[in-house]
Amino acid sequence: MNQLIGGLSGTKVGCSVDGTMINNISYADDMVLLSPSVNALRKLLYICESYAQSHGLKYNASKSVLMVFKAGNKAPSNVPPIKIAGSALERVSKVKYLGHMLTETLLDDEDLERERRALAVRCNMLARRFARCTTDVKLLLFRAFCQSFYTCSLWIRFTRRAYNALRVQYNDAMRAVLRKPRCCSASAMFADASIDDFFCIIRKRTASMMSRVRSSANAVLRTLAYKIDSPFIVYWASVHLLRNKK
Repeated sequence: MNQLIGGLSGTKVGCSVDGTMINNISYADDMVLLSPSVNALRKLLYICESYAQSHGLKYNASKSVLMVFKAGNKAPSNVPPIKIAGSALERVSKVKYLGHMLTETLLDDEDLERERRALAVRCNMLARRFARCTTDVKLLLFRAFCQSFYTCSLWIRFTRRAYNALRVQYNDAMRAVLRKPRCCSASAMFADASIDDFFCIIRKRTASMMSRVRSSANAVLRTLAYKIDSPFIVYWASVHLLRNKK
C-alpha cells in the first residue's frame, strides 16, 4: 500500500491545507480519497485502478461510496457518475469509517447517537450479568466498558440535545450498574465512587488526542494540529481554556 499512497500523494491533486496536499487517508486496506472536484477525484481513482491492475487486485465497488460534503447548507444536487472497477459509486449522506459516523454536513449528532445506543447496550449487560458482584467489581467493569466513548475527541460540531442525551445516558448507566435510584445526584455518585464524570472524560480524551497529534511525525497530522483556526483547535480551546475561566 505504501507504493500506492506515494503515487497518490505525488500527484499534487487533492485538497490543500496550508500548502500541504492531502488527497488520501489510509489505515490498513481502508482508504479515503479527498478531492475538491469530480475531475480530480477521477484522476485519483485512475491511479488506484492502475495500481490494482498491475498487482492483480480488484476493487469492490459495492463496498465503496461517494460523499459530497456540504459548504454550509449548499451542495450540488447532481454529480456526474464516478466509477470504480466499471461500476458507479453510490452517493450517500452518511457512512461509517473506522467506527466513526461521517455525514455530509460534518455534524457529529449521528456519531453521538451511535455511542449513546452502544453505551445503553453495554450498561444493561453489566447491570444484568453482574448484579450480585461487589461494588468494586462493578466499578472496575464500568470503567472498562462504559468510559471508552470511541472517537469522542473528534466531536466538534453537534447539537446540545445530542450531547446532553449521551451525558444523561452515561449518568443513567452508572445508576443502573450500582442500582442507584434515578433521583440520586449524579455529581455525588461519581465523587463517592472516584469515577470520572462525563465532562471529565471528554476533556481527558480531547487533551490526549491533541498531545498525540502534536507529537506525531506525520506531516498531515502536524499540519492540522498547528492550524490555529481549525475547528479542532477551536473546540479544544473551548473545552480546556474558555470553560476553565468561567
